[in-house]
Amino acid sequence: MAKKAAQLRERDVVGLVAAFNAGRDPERVTQKYRLIADNPFAFLRGTCHLFYQDYPVNARFNQAPAAWICGDLHLENFGAYKGDNRLSYFDLNDFDEAVLAPASWELSRFLVSVLVAADTLKVRPAEAIALCHCFLDAYADNLVAGKARWVERATAEGMVRDLLRDLRLRERPAFLDRRTDIKKGKRRLRLDGIKALPVSDEERSKVKKFIAAYTKDHPTPEFFRVLDVARRIAGTGSLGLERYAILVRGRGGLDGNFLLDLKLAPGSALAPYVPTAQPKWQTEAERVVAVQKRVQAISPAFLSAVSMDGQCYVLKELLPQQDRLSLNQWGGQLRRLESVMRTMGGIVAWAHLRSGGRQGSACADEWIDYGQRAAQWRSPLLDYAQAYHGQVVADWKQYAAAYRAAALARRGQ
Repeated sequence: MAKKAAQLRERDVVGLVAAFNAGRDPERVTQKYRLIADNPFAFLRGTCHLFYQDYPVNARFNQAPAAWICGDLHLENFGAYKGDNRLSYFDLNDFDEAVLAPASWELSRFLVSVLVAADTLKVRPAEAIALCHCFLDAYADNLVAGKARWVERATAEGMVRDLLRDLRLRERPAFLDRRTDIKKGKRRLRLDGIKALPVSDEERSKVKKFIAAYTKDHPTPEFFRVLDVARRIAGTGSLGLERYAILVRGRGGLDGNFLLDLKLAPGSALAPYVPTAQPKWQTEAERVVAVQKRVQAISPAFLSAVSMDGQCYVLKELLPQQDRLSLNQWGGQLRRLESVMRTMGGIVAWAHLRSGGRQGSACADEWIDYGQRAAQWRSPLLDYAQAYHGQVVADWKQYAAAYRAAALARRGQ
């Protein structure tokens, strides 16, 4: 496996990244290119397609039960949010790449993310390996228990508990104030070039017509009356895709407004490589929403697969970026990161159990057996993660050097 990783270093990383992002919004994809040049972890997050292009489908550790996976599992693909029951949860929160695939695909990407992020977090290599074992212990133990649970404020620990407490205390007006400005007594989205960009008149009209049509038969259509629209900037891998932040009337008054997220749903980056037969989804948005609903304990508000001008989108309540767990707050206390690893391992196990037996995924008894056989697959899986960690760093170095050279060339023009 190490030999395979060494051979891959000769490829044209810049060309592969450019080809994957061709056709995306130039303004936002330029931001993506800058972000992924910053450090190896950002590069890993923004190049999911490279990870699965390289994945050794026939490796022995890849003979794992079929699971509904989010497809892009990494340290920052967990976060706190308010569910459609308005209670707070900590769970997986990005399903753009979701597919049915061997569980090892999900596990190996997460382990690689821990090893790559360790450089950024200033965690020593031996400590990073120990964190991987923490995650795998929790994953296997929770599979063997055979019961899908969830994380909420009363049961959370450490940094996750702090995040959920902050979410409970956070007031809607404060969130709105960070994302909007009040002009002539009305809220308008803040076009700061960081989280939001202006839309054209054509885009604004398209979104308003869609929302009006979509909520026409809703019991309270006035809740969804559009006050403002902006192009949304969020994430790393999805930057450049058509995406909107929508300010709606909500419950009325300046502090009763709600924010919605409307995002184009292209095909999964895993689709060309996944060995498992997939259901015949009507749209890609249906795939994303269906997997999210069966994997999460509670879904975020308004989660729906929708269509607009012949294209499919995912609609949901807009979730604040600060509700993602900020691991750089571990403060040199390894036990804080160990607690997070245990929580994340449990969440992934519960997701596999919860969605088990659905359209080809393994049933609970198979998951229990897989957890009991962890000694057979965990070491080969971790060996691969360590080898691929080196591949990610090498790819990033090649990409970052090319990005810096291009930036210097542009300055010299």
